[in-house]
Amino acid sequence: MPSEELAHLRLMKLIRAFEERVDRLFVEARIHGTTHLCVGQEAIPVGACAAVRPSDLAGGSHRSHGLALAKGLRADRLMAELLGRRDGYCLGKGGTQHVASLEHGFLGTNGITGGGIPIATGAALTAKLRRTGQVVLSFFGDGATNQGTFHESLNMAAIWRLPIVYVCENNLYAMSTPIREATAVERLSVRAAAYGMPGETHDGNDVLEVRAAVARAAERARSGGGPTLLEFTTYRHHGHSKSDEREYRSREEEKCWLDLDPILRSERRLAGAGELPPEALKAMNADVAAEIEAAVAFAEASPPLEPSLAAEGVYAE
Repeated sequence: MPSEELAHLRLMKLIRAFEERVDRLFVEARIHGTTHLCVGQEAIPVGACAAVRPSDLAGGSHRSHGLALAKGLRADRLMAELLGRRDGYCLGKGGTQHVASLEHGFLGTNGITGGGIPIATGAALTAKLRRTGQVVLSFFGDGATNQGTFHESLNMAAIWRLPIVYVCENNLYAMSTPIREATAVERLSVRAAAYGMPGETHDGNDVLEVRAAVARAAERARSGGGPTLLEFTTYRHHGHSKSDEREYRSREEEKCWLDLDPILRSERRLAGAGELPPEALKAMNADVAAEIEAAVAFAEASPPLEPSLAAEGVYAE
């Protein structure tokens, strides 16, 4: 039986190829607005979503294309959404910042720092009240842990023992602010103690470690044990957004983290175990590249949203 890590590797590669293509499309002015890439952070959404059931829910941040794909959204329809096309998951209205798919249990990306945390917490309350047996994963960055929504949500979830796992993707920078200048604690996971819940810090560049940590926390939540705060250390290879030239960090620091690339780590582990011979790796890369090309072709063939439909599905004006 092939290793499950092979499937994780392919999905991480798909996410990276998707993001790299989005980067190109943005430069070519075929994607408008802004975009935040998760290149380098792929192991966290892949490992986390692999640890829970398909019926469980997940909510993201502004940097969550990877989470959407890990939750089961199709690359072609997600690409159509980013291009503002009618065949996108939100008819092209949500774009990169507000795409969601309730059929996949994906509560959406969010353009407000920490804005998705109370949404996920509310979904966890709903799951508990309706006794659905679902667990909610709430993804956010290190910068969001200094927002009031983070503290209010964790406090509420702890009091009500909600079935939620808070997943902090600590990439060391809130936009351009180093984490060491924004918080006095060395590990963000220690903040969990203030709310009477477990807090753990793990290597976010190891997909198997991520999966194992989330699996334990999800089982605890599902059995009535309440929430957990999981901090995963990682690094974004690109800037915060397309306008960020990364002048606040050194190329030496970047090189150190590039050597810890989550995709390279899985490739080396699988190759060492004899599960990823060179020809299999080449075939996987070609398969992923073909899927991305097909996604772009699908998106560009999709019609733009007609202006007359702009108010369709809008619940407040």
